[in-house]
Amino acid sequence: MLNRLTEPVLSLFRAVVGLLFLLHGTTSLFGVLGGVRGSGQAIEFGVWPGWWAALIQFVGGLLVLVGLGTRTAAVVCSGSMAYAYFVVHQPSALLPMDNGGELATLFCWSFLLIAVLGPGRWALDTVWRLRGRPTREPELVTAP
Repeated sequence: MLNRLTEPVLSLFRAVVGLLFLLHGTTSLFGVLGGVRGSGQAIEFGVWPGWWAALIQFVGGLLVLVGLGTRTAAVVCSGSMAYAYFVVHQPSALLPMDNGGELATLFCWSFLLIAVLGPGRWALDTVWRLRGRPTREPELVTAP
């Protein structure tokens, strides 16, 4: 029973994590859904590292959400969150509970898990891989 749930749950986990990351990028790039940190504003174009992080969140989140280039996108997203944790959060305190880095930590490890386990059955990567396989015709066995 549990084995039948593995693929659907993995696909749903990937999609939800991707959607949440996409929404973070959307708020920062376009100033919608409350904008950056609830300010209602977007990050100024090209500003390092915020705008670039938001671009990774938007594009990487979208790719992970639909399951396209999933492993590569998940590694980039995981790395961006590791960077965010160690550069932005960790200097103020060691533990995520003390430095506000819980979300960066959760995203980092979630994307790493997706990169290792793959996109699951419900992903464009999987659909295209299965469609690309040549169909094997049944072999006709004849008696000698």
